Amino acid sequence: MAGGRALGRRFGWLWASFAVSSYGTALGFGAFPMIAVLVLHSGPTQVAALAAAGRAVGAVVAVPLGPWVEFRRKRPVMVAMDLTRFAALLSVPLAFALGLLSFAQLLVVSVVVAAANIAFNAASGAYLKALVPPEDLIVANSRFESTTWTATTVGPPLGGAAIGIFGPVTTVTADAVSYLLSALGIRAIGGTDPQPTRPTAPQLRAGDLLDGWRHILAHPTLRPLFFNVLAVNGLIMASEPLILVLLLGDLGFAPWQYGLVFASPCIGGLIGARLSRRLVPRFGQHRVIRVSGVLRACWPLGLAFVQPGVPGIVLVIAVQFGLVTCIGLFNPVVATYRLAHTAPERVARTLTAWSVSSSATIAALTAVWGLLAAVTTPRTAIAIAGVLLLATPLLLPRHESSPQDNRTADTETSEAVDRI
Repeated sequence: MAGGRALGRRFGWLWASFAVSSYGTALGFGAFPMIAVLVLHSGPTQVAALAAAGRAVGAVVAVPLGPWVEFRRKRPVMVAMDLTRFAALLSVPLAFALGLLSFAQLLVVSVVVAAANIAFNAASGAYLKALVPPEDLIVANSRFESTTWTATTVGPPLGGAAIGIFGPVTTVTADAVSYLLSALGIRAIGGTDPQPTRPTAPQLRAGDLLDGWRHILAHPTLRPLFFNVLAVNGLIMASEPLILVLLLGDLGFAPWQYGLVFASPCIGGLIGARLSRRLVPRFGQHRVIRVSGVLRACWPLGLAFVQPGVPGIVLVIAVQFGLVTCIGLFNPVVATYRLAHTAPERVARTLTAWSVSSSATIAALTAVWGLLAAVTTPRTAIAIAGVLLLATPLLLPRHESSPQDNRTADTETSEAVDRI
């Protein structure tokens, strides 16, 4: 599984589309909270509410999208979601230019983008499983993860510089255009997607809404992984708007410094992603997931001790480097394991269930941590999240599931669907 392994022209177009949208998203890193703080003069509670409401409502909207995606050709769905994100994001600079930008509009756009993200990820995961042989999934996922962290390394500093030179909504415009280019790239993949078989019974379609959760919760290894990922992602993301308020507000960091301290450590994510496809063949998926899952929980507490000036910059960079290296190793292995242990006809619903749950958890914890920061201080809330993260390795699976366990989980899920 060498890093230069060829996965074909169609995967190349998919990867290129992913890359351009990833770079656009990285340029717009923290754009909405930054606009809320610098343009609309919002406080920490409003910034947290912006992050929470968009994810929460977007997750609710996305619940019926799992079955909808499952029984449709995946590439048209991906193109439609890219165009939806393009139109929603483009409305922000247009409203700003007309002097009409409001906090309510940021909320609406956040909801639309969050729902479209979930539908796109479900469709792209199912498409990838059909496109790439099982033995190459770890290579494909590690390339996506490497691209994400490479984009995050260069995007935020460039985005911060662009905001300083051209204005606060510049990076939102770039992000919108990146989704348009992604849609064009996905169209260029070519070929014909097979039409999935549609269920005919209305009661089966109703049951499909919960089928992804049934599969996850019945699986002996996916279930603990699911709860671990929800807890870790939720606590990390709940702290993100508070870190922005702490650095830009309380400690007086400039926007370009904020971008720098969160972008430069992302080289670690690239390192972790590239290591994943080498460590898995040597040590196995379960051991890599366990070790990287434990290590990624140990770093965020350090952010509670950040100080002004150069010492603060050095501390944030060191903490973030350790964190994203572990995340970059953990994520592609989990993504590959999840695809490998999910039947093709259930992938979109499982990924939707996973994403909806993650978005809802992040939204809930972000709202709670916003209130916690208002009652105490942003630094105290960040410290509490860091302490709780130290307990999350207890949720990691202790044993790798056997083939018999997987067959039993699939049988239980099928029987549960049949009873609906």
